[in-house]
Amino acid sequence: MTSALRTCPLCQSVCGLRLTLDDDNRVARVQGDRDDPFTKGFICPKGASLGRVDEDPDRLRTPMVRHGEQWRQVGWNEAFQAVEKGLNGVIEAHGRDAVALFFGNPTYHTLAGILYRTPLTQSLGSKNIYSSGTLDHMPRHVAAGHLYGDAFAIAVPDLDRTDLLLVVGANPMVTNGSLMAAPDFPGRLRALRKRGGRMVVVDPRRTRTAELADEHLFVRPGTDPVLLLGIVHTLLAENLTSVTLEVNGLDDLRALAEEFTPELAERVCGVPADDVRRLARELAAAPTAAVYSRIGASTVEFGTLAQWLVEVLNILTGNLDRAGGTMFTRPAAVELFRTGQQYVGGNWHSRVRGLPEVLGELPAATLVDEIETPGEGQVRALIVNAANMVLAAPNGPRLDRALSTLDFMVCVDPYLNETTRHANVILPPPRILQMPHFDMLLQTVTVRNYTRFSPPVLPLGSDQLSEGDILAKLTLIVAGAGASADPSMLAEGMMGDILGAFTQIPGSPVEGREVAEVRASLAGDSDLERIVDLFLRLGPYGLSLPDLKANPHGIDLGHLEPRLKELLVTPSGKVELAPPALTGDLARLRERVTAPTPEVLLIGRRQLRSANSWLHNVEQLRGGSNRCTLHINPADVARYGLGERAVVRSATGELVVDVEPHEAIMPGVVSLPHGWGHAGTPLRVAIEDSGVNANTLTSESTVDVPSGNAVFNGVPVTVGPYPA
Repeated sequence: MTSALRTCPLCQSVCGLRLTLDDDNRVARVQGDRDDPFTKGFICPKGASLGRVDEDPDRLRTPMVRHGEQWRQVGWNEAFQAVEKGLNGVIEAHGRDAVALFFGNPTYHTLAGILYRTPLTQSLGSKNIYSSGTLDHMPRHVAAGHLYGDAFAIAVPDLDRTDLLLVVGANPMVTNGSLMAAPDFPGRLRALRKRGGRMVVVDPRRTRTAELADEHLFVRPGTDPVLLLGIVHTLLAENLTSVTLEVNGLDDLRALAEEFTPELAERVCGVPADDVRRLARELAAAPTAAVYSRIGASTVEFGTLAQWLVEVLNILTGNLDRAGGTMFTRPAAVELFRTGQQYVGGNWHSRVRGLPEVLGELPAATLVDEIETPGEGQVRALIVNAANMVLAAPNGPRLDRALSTLDFMVCVDPYLNETTRHANVILPPPRILQMPHFDMLLQTVTVRNYTRFSPPVLPLGSDQLSEGDILAKLTLIVAGAGASADPSMLAEGMMGDILGAFTQIPGSPVEGREVAEVRASLAGDSDLERIVDLFLRLGPYGLSLPDLKANPHGIDLGHLEPRLKELLVTPSGKVELAPPALTGDLARLRERVTAPTPEVLLIGRRQLRSANSWLHNVEQLRGGSNRCTLHINPADVARYGLGERAVVRSATGELVVDVEPHEAIMPGVVSLPHGWGHAGTPLRVAIEDSGVNANTLTSESTVDVPSGNAVFNGVPVTVGPYPA
């Protein structure tokens, strides 16, 4: 038996793990790392199953090439030659915009996925870039971009010091944070209560988080902006604000909020007006308070308005950039994504629907239009990195059909799944334990400054390539260097470019030094590790990769501290409380407020032992609450005469689903979990409990206008009995 330390990469809470491996290098036991200064031994069911995820016998081990309906295992050289031929054929015949890129959710959880994303995008030179960002969190970035000028200025609740936590459309008891790395949220909630604090949850469903809250308020799905505006209205009307930052637009905000009274919020949202006023007064009176929101108020038709108003509430109550409020993490690695340039969207638009670019990508909801619609610039080839879009994107069945029409498709993925089955070539990355891990992205949203590095636990086999080398080879192919190019060329070029810039920046840790001398001093056992070492050395704490390797349990870097002034890049140098790009969307909200309310609305559901579609093939995570059923209030079961199964219909499709009555969901709302509907693949466990694809019911034609984000919550549906 041997032991190893590892950061769990399966969700956003960055938990430290201690692994015990048997003599065959199989994971015999997984425990929380009690010596990790941030996660302190916490572990969830997903982390406890890391060994089974890593050793899944259905994972692909070698590249696969498809000929018709038949798959063939090939060597890496043959696979990359097929990729070069397929992609270059499309580029030469139709141009670079005919090739699209899609980055899936797991790419945020791997070191290579983050580091090589920009080089791959830039080397391809296509306008057709897509990611799970517009299936998830893009409204938050757009709101931050207009408020602060920096779309990556994501404030997180200072959970360990706050007195009042208001949670809107989020379930951190299950997620342990999302865009907020908060391991052991239950323990943090107990500590909040012990110091006399409270948590209030606003959600259409009594989630695990709501069950443990001091108060839970039901809210009609998709109406969060109206509720939040009702709170803003009260704060301003009753002079309860405590604005401590330099802001523009306070008078404009006051005028805009005037019509959004608590009484209007009650009519639209279903939250009593007295409760709306009380929430405003409690936020204003609390010694410290933090308003936090996620998927439930992001993947909706007015997601950007909701995320903007969450920030506005924290600002109006004096809690933004303040201990106990919401604050900005200072990560250990240099933040290369902070360019000092003000956020600007709409640098180009999609060909078919004219939807604007946001942060260098187009809305995922319109990819299917770009594939299906003939004409110059039609997408004819697709590169997919770790995304099961057929289950993740709106109107998955339409996208499923569209993918089968592509001239060429290559996927970096360990599974033959509902999406990759359409590929011509699949390039499988190594097992989790064979890869180094450093949370380049997630360490920017931890609720305490912290860092940790995990070296590979197991070596690569002689017939394997690292994830970094796979992505580097793809990048070099689309850059024109060819399938035989040395992948180290890319890493060397990246490090040279970064050092070339930083040696010229006044005050940089490497100012005035020779690029070659600094490059020669970098430590690490691979290209990826040397890049991490560089980023750490350029970071604010003066750390290096050897420092992190000498502290394998992680390093505590202290409480969050105020840093808004250094992040603010608006032209005025002030927070823009009422940016026209956001307030202009209120006209659309007003129209919706006056429209008839659908009788039944569909929402998603986060599950403790699941993460999108990619953990359903693990036997240890099956069963219990991890099932694909329709949660519906018993009153609605009776109203619609439902039995064990029901037919759910929307404008895009219909599903037959198992019914699970729940008092925890408000009447007029039904819930299906995301990422199910497995079919036509060799994933043995997932197929046995296949469930249904909730995105059969969601529409690609409806998006949150400012961000282009897909709408998965608040979807109008009808519910009826399934004939016996």
